[in-house]
Amino acid sequence: MEIILLIIRLLLFAVFALAGIGKLLDLKGSEKALKAFGTPEEFAKTFAVALPFAEIVFAVCFLFTETSWLGAIGALILLLSFIGGMIWQLSQGKAPDCHCFGQIHSEPVGKKSLIRNIGFAVLALSLVAQGRDFQGLSLADTDSGMIQTIMILAMLVLSAVIVYFLKTIYKQQEQIIRRMDVLELLSKDGVAVERNNAGDPADGLPIGSPFPEFELPDINGKRVVLADIISEGMPVLFFFVSPACEPCKILLPEIEAWRTELEDKLNFVFVSSGKPDENLDKFSGRAANHILLQTEREVAESVFALWTPTALFVNADGRIASHPAAGDTAIRELIEKIKSENLSRDFVYFTNGSRNGKPKIGERIPDFSLIDIKDREINTQDFLGKQTLAVFWGLGCPYCREMVPELKAWEETKDESAPNLVIFSVGDTEEHLDMGLESHIIVEKDYATAVKMGMRGTPSAVLINEKGEILTETAAGAARIWALIGKRKLN
Repeated sequence: MEIILLIIRLLLFAVFALAGIGKLLDLKGSEKALKAFGTPEEFAKTFAVALPFAEIVFAVCFLFTETSWLGAIGALILLLSFIGGMIWQLSQGKAPDCHCFGQIHSEPVGKKSLIRNIGFAVLALSLVAQGRDFQGLSLADTDSGMIQTIMILAMLVLSAVIVYFLKTIYKQQEQIIRRMDVLELLSKDGVAVERNNAGDPADGLPIGSPFPEFELPDINGKRVVLADIISEGMPVLFFFVSPACEPCKILLPEIEAWRTELEDKLNFVFVSSGKPDENLDKFSGRAANHILLQTEREVAESVFALWTPTALFVNADGRIASHPAAGDTAIRELIEKIKSENLSRDFVYFTNGSRNGKPKIGERIPDFSLIDIKDREINTQDFLGKQTLAVFWGLGCPYCREMVPELKAWEETKDESAPNLVIFSVGDTEEHLDMGLESHIIVEKDYATAVKMGMRGTPSAVLINEKGEILTETAAGAARIWALIGKRKLN
């Protein structure tokens, strides 16, 4: 029994020493992991240092019978805290990076990491249960045979550390090689690469807009529509690629790894162009089963995915829930956000950093009661039970005036399923009446109510759901306003 207790102590020594050293080698990663587990930001930096320090102290305690029991108590408290945090994250549908062994090894929280920590906790508990005075053989009292055993265990631990470090170095080298491949591709031996009409990679349809309807053949010629993809009730990550895109091929192994890791949380769909055999040559493996082929780049252009590779997250309702992630770095950042998020909760979305501040998605509209230009009362209750397009504009805005014929045409042709329209404006009441619109127009000085709904210049708009909650980010300009309700700008 004494030998077994010694082996348990040495095992726990190795585990906590590796964990503490690994975290100290990556303090920023430790701080990020603590924040992901809910540690307040003001304490995360301090805890990022204190935690590995405590792990190393407990590790040293396991080497001596006089201190092993105290080390086991401390280790057990830490392990139970880790286990509780993991269970909470999993219950919320989240999987943040556990950062268990810091720079040496890290992985998203899952059943594997939870079971591993429970196993370590059982070992620590067994030492605690033995009491202070019965912690197994002392290293000072072991004979030569036991010393050999300890040396073998130490060599095994050292080998594991070397393997982990080699694995880390290999990944870093792999990333450098991929970057060099991309740079070589883009440089074309010093010849400038033209991207005419490529646009800004940060452009995109407003978050909350319905993904445009489409019908495309897959790699086998079967016609696929958007409803087929979202019918499974899971969010979708669209990857816009091309058989002529070398960075797409370079990123493919990572995409396949992400697909395996996240297959219970979302579906992966590739939207490409060209001929089936070109894409099969480029994107072999599982990716080939999820490739849709555009005639040109019509679907990609409809969502402003003008660069390849670009990723776009779409929720289970078929609404765009991220800004386009253009390029490998942006895609990796989007994937990390997805990994740590509960995708089943309401109003999940991912931004690239909004130019106009944080969207008000998910917020309730403010309580108000106002009179429109036709002396009709409108208040918060009128927004309930049906979606409402809240448009913000002013008569002094030429782009707003250009929308009047489009709005009239929409009023005349929309059916019962179309959202209500409420316009918040400034200017002369009579001039607004002359426009001949039937929808509510509220003239209010300084946009007092509209600003609380997310007004960002004119013309702009948000879509409000049946519960009076803001469903989309603010759309600026007529084209993006119409995109909020799945319509193109009328000509």
